[in-house]
Amino acid sequence: MPQGRIIKALAGYYYVETGQQSIQCRARGIFKKKKITPLVGDVVEYEITSGEEGVVNEIHPRQSELIRPPIANVDQAILVFSAKEPDFSPQLLDKFLVHTENAGIDSIICITKVDLIEEELLAEIKENYGKIGYPIVVTSSKESRGIEEVREHLKGRLSVFSGQSGVGKSSLLNQLFKHLDLETAPISYKLGRGKHTTRHVELIPLPEGGWVADTPGFSSLDFQFIEANELGHCFREIREHSVHCKFRGCLHLNEPSCRVREVLEEGQILQSRYDHYTQFLREIKDRKPRY
Repeated sequence: MPQGRIIKALAGYYYVETGQQSIQCRARGIFKKKKITPLVGDVVEYEITSGEEGVVNEIHPRQSELIRPPIANVDQAILVFSAKEPDFSPQLLDKFLVHTENAGIDSIICITKVDLIEEELLAEIKENYGKIGYPIVVTSSKESRGIEEVREHLKGRLSVFSGQSGVGKSSLLNQLFKHLDLETAPISYKLGRGKHTTRHVELIPLPEGGWVADTPGFSSLDFQFIEANELGHCFREIREHSVHCKFRGCLHLNEPSCRVREVLEEGQILQSRYDHYTQFLREIKDRKPRY
């Protein structure tokens, strides 16, 4: 049976790229019984029913899966955050990083609009996250800065672009792929964030090999699928040192002989990152139970 990859899902149809053409498919009813929904990024088996239409019969096992945005088999996330307009938010970036770490997806931090920020502040951002191990790319659509560096990171991989609304994801993608002409929108100064300009997930093939996904923007994430004892593993520096804590299941709050707290006091863990960890932990503990 022929195979392909779902590159777009819209109005109940799944568009399967075969390498020669795109087949508009419906999904077999069996997926409802299995309680699984085909996602953009899925490698699937399909059959042609007529012309350029077909049906998805089977979904191959997924290497990774994101819920918001809904996409499968992502290799890496390009987390796009602006230096200004809206202002850079370490708290929101850390929230995104928790979700990509939880999904087992590599992350690259892309700071846009760097022409609007002082170099000292930019250097601080790069130092804080670079020492944790995250690659950082700085860009400016106005100055065409950093575009080729982003492109190098995309080769041969399935990458998802995501981040706070209004940070310039579509502008960046338009710089990378000038034929796209993606819709952009100005910042809403009343809300301090941009309007949503991307309304569905779609994969864009790269001439160099690989895919990128433009995804709907969003400004908040919840922790419905992360438990309190899992959160520390989503912070790389906490995960590294937590293996040396005295107690298994240590939450790194007030437990005795907590190695994470020790290295925090030694300055090996950024205080703001630890503060965000404790804030997220409270959110998890205070959330309503799932039914």
